[in-house]
Amino acid sequence: MSTFTIIVILLIVLGVLLAAAGIAMGVLGRRRRRRRRAKRTDGCVTLPNGEVTPSNPVLETAPAVSISQATVVGPAAASASGGGGPAKRGTRRDDHGRLVFIQESRVRFEIEDLLRASAEVLGSGNFGSSYKATLQVGPEVVVKRFKDMNGVGREDFSEHMRRLGRLAHPNLVPLVAYLYKKEEKLLITDYVVNGSLAQLLHGNRGSMLDWGKRLRIIKGAARGLSHLYDELPMLTVPHGHLKSSNVLLDATFQPALSDYALVPVLTATHAAQVMMAYKAPECVASHGKPSRKSDVWSLGILTLEVLTGKFPACRQGRQGTTDLAGWVNSVITEERTGEVFDKDMSGGKGNEEEMLKLLRVALACCEADIDKRLDLKAALAGIEEIREPEPESSSALTGEGESKS
Repeated sequence: MSTFTIIVILLIVLGVLLAAAGIAMGVLGRRRRRRRRAKRTDGCVTLPNGEVTPSNPVLETAPAVSISQATVVGPAAASASGGGGPAKRGTRRDDHGRLVFIQESRVRFEIEDLLRASAEVLGSGNFGSSYKATLQVGPEVVVKRFKDMNGVGREDFSEHMRRLGRLAHPNLVPLVAYLYKKEEKLLITDYVVNGSLAQLLHGNRGSMLDWGKRLRIIKGAARGLSHLYDELPMLTVPHGHLKSSNVLLDATFQPALSDYALVPVLTATHAAQVMMAYKAPECVASHGKPSRKSDVWSLGILTLEVLTGKFPACRQGRQGTTDLAGWVNSVITEERTGEVFDKDMSGGKGNEEEMLKLLRVALACCEADIDKRLDLKAALAGIEEIREPEPESSSALTGEGESKS
């Protein structure tokens, strides 16, 4: 065999070995990426609308929140910038990239404290991402990052944040601080221990919510929404994004609404795309616009979600309807009302009439005809009239359940 032939054979063998090595590296790379994605979403539930939310409020540790090149506004600077009260004319409200605390009485922390804090991913969607930050010294807080919140300039944004910071109601999650940067905005709120209503209803923990708890959750949500309507009359939709993942539950399962009144700081296009999660018919129609009763529709869908345990999207009714209200109406029309209620909901025995009353109020909130739909005042009155069960008829949360929550 000639020397030339040997060299050719060696080159062919070397080429085969290099190709095999390249294929092996590609396979290993894909496996690593899959493992990283699995680690990021471990313990989470992807809801039918694409949102990622933990299946259990006790979360695994995730990468720390990344907030770079920002400083905190201390008490004196916050006062000068308008934090905690009306802005003073002629003063600079807040510099680019500075963390502004809304209320003087709140414990303050530095950006460096957030960077050092352990952080857990709470959820993500087309609106933004949320993280729980556990500070070494100080409270646990939630940091929400928004990249498409450029509907207004810095001055108007700051004024609106101060307006929200002055809201005070037990059924609203208070705004603690905010950070304005052109490329992204941060909103910092209190951490609520039991996570969101969506986590419990759709993360295989719905049995923790008996009839009594579910009724109190709806009553609290309606009261919080009513307070927004009273305090923000200039807004067409004072909440604008009411859904089960924006209803947070404390240690006693009292609800507090989050992500409210953000429509004014979004561009019109982005607001139309991501707001009004439970879209009323007037919002879905071509060139449709929300009305003062669009939040009422969302409250009705939320109530049906709580009663049925079913996610609002993708419920195919017998009459061609695809929303939860249409599905419930189709079941009732066929005189199968008993099939509507969540099988995991205990405590209903002896309270069937009250459950039906709440169901009727929810459906009245979901009238497609705006003129026939309840206004918020009437909806709240109907919900408040529903009698809560006696303590002994409402199953107590076991000690084991408390330790898991």
